[in-house]
Amino acid sequence: MGLRIHFVVDPHGWCCMGLIVFVWLYNIVLIPKIVLFPHYEEGHIPGILIIIFYGISIFCLVALVRASLTDPGRLPENPKIPHAERELWELCNKCNLMRPKRSHHCSRCGHCVRRMDHHCPWINNCVGEDNHWLFLQLCFYTELLTCYALMFSFCHYYYFLPLKKRNLDLFVVRHELAIMRLAAFMGITMLVGITGLFYTQLIGIITDTTSIEKMSNCCEEISRPRKPWQQTFSEVFGTRWKILWFIPFRQRQPLRVPYHFANHV
Repeated sequence: MGLRIHFVVDPHGWCCMGLIVFVWLYNIVLIPKIVLFPHYEEGHIPGILIIIFYGISIFCLVALVRASLTDPGRLPENPKIPHAERELWELCNKCNLMRPKRSHHCSRCGHCVRRMDHHCPWINNCVGEDNHWLFLQLCFYTELLTCYALMFSFCHYYYFLPLKKRNLDLFVVRHELAIMRLAAFMGITMLVGITGLFYTQLIGIITDTTSIEKMSNCCEEISRPRKPWQQTFSEVFGTRWKILWFIPFRQRQPLRVPYHFANHV
């Protein structure tokens, strides 16, 4: 989709991302088999709910894969610095390369990343200028999918009519209670964690401050002009069309903004 592939060799990150994929597969396979399809066949729910469930699941998976493989904004070894912007660049004291202000050196990846927010082991990649929008979409669709799955799990036992046709020869039917309890546990755990992460990400964009800048306390409000939230979100997503903020299949076109809007790390 027009983006550079960025693959991080990190076994710890592979394990974390593998766990996320396992949770996704667990819900995408078992929830429809136990809840959605049986209730649809007996006329308890319309088919559009199943389509929505798979649609959200696909958007979540695409955002995960693209956020993991997209170059977050790695700086080249010999960047071409415009003459008019030389004062907005600095020398990294770890890799001895020039970088724009607000860039940060990732010790795990071993290079500098433009407007780096943090290194996320769950996507096995840095979250930087070029993939931050995909990380936000991943948080949004993960939370949406988790709420959707938990809602159907609750309705399966406390709202929908009891199923009349049950094939007890199937493994998932015989062990339904254990499977649904595990799904609920993973769903609640995921929902609590992703809600906190998503909230801090949204606050960071509204205040135009990265997670690293918050931890280092280097970005006081007096050091830069305050931007409206529409502008900060447009810069992250690369477009002012709000409907495109939710589409993970497109190519991001960065909105160039001078780096002097904030101090460096």
